[in-house]
Amino acid sequence: MRFIIFLGSCMVLLCSSVQAETMYVNDNMKITLRTGPGIERKILSMLKIGQEVEVIQPDDQWSQVKLPNGTEGWVLSRFLTSDKPCYLELEILRQKNKALMSQSNILFEENKVYKEQSKRLGIELSEAKDMLAKITESYNILKNDSEGFLELKSEYEQISMQLAEQTEIEGKTEARLSKLLSHNNIIWFLSGAGVLLVGILIGVSARRQRRKSSLL
Repeated sequence: MRFIIFLGSCMVLLCSSVQAETMYVNDNMKITLRTGPGIERKILSMLKIGQEVEVIQPDDQWSQVKLPNGTEGWVLSRFLTSDKPCYLELEILRQKNKALMSQSNILFEENKVYKEQSKRLGIELSEAKDMLAKITESYNILKNDSEGFLELKSEYEQISMQLAEQTEIEGKTEARLSKLLSHNNIIWFLSGAGVLLVGILIGVSARRQRRKSSLL
């Protein structure tokens, strides 16, 4: 009993899913929507090619359908198809192509902007490289000048030390020379005084001898 109920439920669900199927009027011609399954039934409207309908009750001859506006009626089943009409497919493709073209134009404009930015960044990069080269050159010149200045400073300090040493030696030499000159002057003075004294003594002695000779 449960199996029968389960099977019946499955069939109901299957029928419901089939009834909810969306179909289209095929590309052959316009068809009539009637109040019932038969050509003698009243025509409700004419369905154009590609009209979308919801099949409520399918059948081999006539199918009950529902239009998007809620109108229900019957149409010949052979004029229904589950495939979308070619013009609908073409329209979909046109819409997709239009969207792709629009996206392509957007990408083209973005690419153009990116190219301009890339060009500007390239110019800025080139200017930065030139500036870096100039700064590097100035740095090398300053570095070389600094090294030369340090070398000159070192040489100056060495020469100053040597000059100080030579000045000190010269001062000591001059002091020694002054002492030596002073000592030589004293010696010459004493020598002159000695010669003068000897001369005086010789003169005195000579006078005495002359006196003695005269007395004889």
